[in-house]
Amino acid sequence: MAKTKVYYNSACPVCDAGIRYQRARLEGCGVEVEWIDVRENNQVVEDLGADLEQVRERLHLVDETGAVRVGAEAFAELWRRTPGQGWLAVLARLPIVRTGFRWAYNGFARVLYRWNRRKGHW
Repeated sequence: MAKTKVYYNSACPVCDAGIRYQRARLEGCGVEVEWIDVRENNQVVEDLGADLEQVRERLHLVDETGAVRVGAEAFAELWRRTPGQGWLAVLARLPIVRTGFRWAYNGFARVLYRWNRRKGHW
């Protein structure tokens, strides 16, 4: 069976901290996740059919079936799989909350992406 793959950018200190936190929560609980850092290997984004800058800006998750989730949807899926965080996934997928969460995530990701570029993090 294929593993869930999470594509992230460790060059962003905020993103890296968030991924380290999620990895720590998932370690040892039997959830198969492959963590793919686009900073270490820029070419891996070709597997997604995405542009490197898109993956630098927003978290990408590919589940066992090959379905790709980006941004807020990727976080909701990651939370669904994380013990103790399933309620966040349920909340994030409620119709009104989903729209606000998506809007907030995209706005924050855009600002963070621009900040990282200005700081020369990649």
